[in-house]
Amino acid sequence: MKKIAIIFDFDETLVEESTSAFLEKNGVNIDKFWGETVKSLIDEDWDPVPAYMFKMIELSMSKSISKSDLTSFSKELKYKKGVKQLFANLKEYISTISSNFDIEYYIISSGIGDIIRNSSIARNFTDIWASEFQYDLNEQIIFPKKVLSFTDKTRYIFQISKGMVGEEYRSKPYVVNDKYDSGSYVIPIENMIYIGDGLTDVPCFSLLKKNNGIAIAVYDAQNTLAYGKAWQFVKEDRVTNLNSADYTKGSDLYNTIIMAIESIISKGK
Repeated sequence: MKKIAIIFDFDETLVEESTSAFLEKNGVNIDKFWGETVKSLIDEDWDPVPAYMFKMIELSMSKSISKSDLTSFSKELKYKKGVKQLFANLKEYISTISSNFDIEYYIISSGIGDIIRNSSIARNFTDIWASEFQYDLNEQIIFPKKVLSFTDKTRYIFQISKGMVGEEYRSKPYVVNDKYDSGSYVIPIENMIYIGDGLTDVPCFSLLKKNNGIAIAVYDAQNTLAYGKAWQFVKEDRVTNLNSADYTKGSDLYNTIIMAIESIISKGK
């Protein structure tokens, strides 16, 4: 059975921005947190993802952010239209047009892993990679354990391609560099679809485009600023298509994904 990998970013792609929502629930002024607190570190040459994680750890010293706080918040996530039905819908569709292909779903996100893995849609994914916190004995966040940002995310494209997924590869960060013959890849990059919304997705967009995969940018139709940023991906030829983040059957985005699947199947690789 040949495989198609559909790889998603998480925040603003499948759900509303989860880190901001979590912080806001805990009384944090979001505009100040991102626009001043985190930006002050970025201005000092910090990367954006470790910057926000560090500031959350600082915040935890007074507001106490624990693992259970993060995991329980996953029940409050607000999903984009059609997301909860998407995975079954696409599986059902592909079964009607091909007996030789199946779909696997993945998440590669700069967001917080313990929120993502405890979401109601997590069970649909073959694997999930995200930024992670280390916890102390009281399960309070104390250090960034894993940081996914920009080109860090492309590493997991190669892991998917080589079949290096699941628990057995969690403690083997170097195996992704093992040399593979072109014919031994489990899922060629040209059989991948990547769906994301932001600047951290650009390296993944570019990697797929370069290797004949399909890159789709999504945006919030209610946010004109988000559309403007997403349109840049089209102008710069970073993505194959741009759609509003509505995954409902019959929507432009849903139809784009269907056409992408059909295009991959037609090549038969």
